[in-house]
Amino acid sequence: METVMEDVEEYSYREVRLPSLIPVVPEPELERETGERRRGRDIVVAIDHGPNSKHAFDWALVHLCRLADTIHLVHAVSDVKNQVVYDVTQGLMEKLAVDAFEVAMVKTVARIVEGDPGKVICKEADRIKPAAVVMGTRGRSLIQSVLQGSVGEYCFHHCKAAPLVIVPGKDAGDASII
Repeated sequence: METVMEDVEEYSYREVRLPSLIPVVPEPELERETGERRRGRDIVVAIDHGPNSKHAFDWALVHLCRLADTIHLVHAVSDVKNQVVYDVTQGLMEKLAVDAFEVAMVKTVARIVEGDPGKVICKEADRIKPAAVVMGTRGRSLIQSVLQGSVGEYCFHHCKAAPLVIVPGKDAGDASII
C-alpha cells in the first residue's frame, strides 16, 4: 500500500497484480512504426461489484477499445487495508482482465483506491490522462439521485482530464453488447 500526498489531500491505494496475458512484442524494426499513433490509448473504467458496472465494462470493450489500448480498472473502497475486500476485488479484476484480453486483446492495469468514489475516479483520471473515463449507473431513480447524490454526476462536474462516458444500465437496452 502506498500513500500519496496531493494538494494537501492524502489518499491510499494498492496496485493489483494481474496475470500477464499479452505476449512481449519486440521493438519495431522500421522507423515509421515507432510513431505515437501506434502506442494505443489509455481508457479508465470505474468498476464495482454490480451488474451495471460489468455492463459498462462490456460496452467499453465492444464500442471503445482498439487493439493497442490499455484499460485501467479503478475500484474505490472505504479501507484499502481490508484484506477480504482486496481479495474479492482482485478476483473480480483478474476475471475482467481475462475478458478484456479475450474480447478485445487489450492490456489491463488495475488499482484499488481508498476514498470517495467520485473523487477517486477524478483523481485517477487526472493522474492517467486517459482518452475516456467509462462508468455505469447505479440504477437509482431520479429522486434518489437528487436526494443522495450521484457518482456519475460528481464526475460529470469535476472530471476535467477526459471525456466521461456514462453507460446506462442493462434495462435501457443491451442488444449491441456481448
